[in-house]
Amino acid sequence: MTTGPFLYDDGPAPLHTGVPQRSGKILVLILGGTVVVAALVVFLGLALRGSGSEQATEVSGVFLTALAADDTETAHALLCETERARLEPAEVAGDYLGEGDPELGEVRRDGDARLVPVRWSDGATSELTVIGEDGLRICGVA
Repeated sequence: MTTGPFLYDDGPAPLHTGVPQRSGKILVLILGGTVVVAALVVFLGLALRGSGSEQATEVSGVFLTALAADDTETAHALLCETERARLEPAEVAGDYLGEGDPELGEVRRDGDARLVPVRWSDGATSELTVIGEDGLRICGVA
């Protein structure tokens, strides 16, 4: 405390006059905003990119279209790492391309993989395995 002559006889006034009260409004707003943004990101991700099944159908369609157009480099790039190591670009069509036009069926899950059934116009069927490996990749045919 300081002593000395004061302008008023009361002495210096205390800086804080009461018990501080915290308002949790800012914290609630920050947490609530974070939850809303996270939900919005998930919703927009699904709306813009589509579900996993839709993405598997799309990559399978691009793969088969590239093979039908004799674009073996694009088709080879859509293969998973093990299939790219096993096949040269010129060999991809021999293993994956059927006779006639392909028609993609309803995708089903097998663990982490998606199985895309393909019906060829000559009546034959096959099934493309699509996995997530640095994007969706074709990784086998049955």
